[in-house]
Amino acid sequence: MPTYALGSNDAELARLEAQAAFIAEPTRVLLQASGIAAGMRVLDLGTGLGHVACAVGELVGPGGEVVGVDVDPHMLEVARSRSAHLPHVRFVEADVTQWSDGASYDAVVGRLILFHMADPVGVLRHHLSAVRPGGRVVFLDFDIGGLRSEPANRLSDELTSLVMTAFRAAGADPVIGSRLKLVLAQAGVEDVAGLGIAQYLSPDDPVGPPMLSAVVRSLAPVMVAHGLATEEDLALDTLPARLAESLRSTGSVIVPPLLVGAWGRRP
Repeated sequence: MPTYALGSNDAELARLEAQAAFIAEPTRVLLQASGIAAGMRVLDLGTGLGHVACAVGELVGPGGEVVGVDVDPHMLEVARSRSAHLPHVRFVEADVTQWSDGASYDAVVGRLILFHMADPVGVLRHHLSAVRPGGRVVFLDFDIGGLRSEPANRLSDELTSLVMTAFRAAGADPVIGSRLKLVLAQAGVEDVAGLGIAQYLSPDDPVGPPMLSAVVRSLAPVMVAHGLATEEDLALDTLPARLAESLRSTGSVIVPPLLVGAWGRRP
């Protein structure tokens, strides 16, 4: 499994919490559209801080079960605390590219996990065998190719280009959301469907400039290591304020990455 490009320090965990809050409603919509329902036994890959495991836990109810798998013990500590009110949600510390418990599940889900996989089709095939015949395969991921400012804004466009290049330099795929249906089909999933959800943020939105700036901050070590930018170029301490002011000057909104969901069934 490749190293998670953004790390797991306190600043990154805070960014993930803010990001999860921002995409909570689109996530709920996509999970419900995918067929996750009461009573299901669900495997959540790359569960991270447990947001999706808890959301699925609410959908399946106490008659169901959710098993979240992640390799990072720091994140799992937060996930276990978050799910304390959901006794039917539990977590396992393991590498999702290799782990299997030999059990059968009604569905396997994952959000923002294939983004970081060198072989996403292989990971899906590995876990498809854990899904009962006819069970659901549900994955959500970003298409950062949809990230832009409208009308175009120089600083925002420069940051977007840096983020895309840095993710690729770190071995991630920032546009995998655009190919999510194809990836599921290549892994052997049938009756694949899906959709993407976009949101729009004004320059003064408390989420917009801080969220993009936080991604740049988390990727800064990658940017510096690969010679994409210097710390002086990034000027991280003033970046959120500079970005907001730049967007105001051009009357621009930020269109964040599309959150794409794709789902189907095991033959």
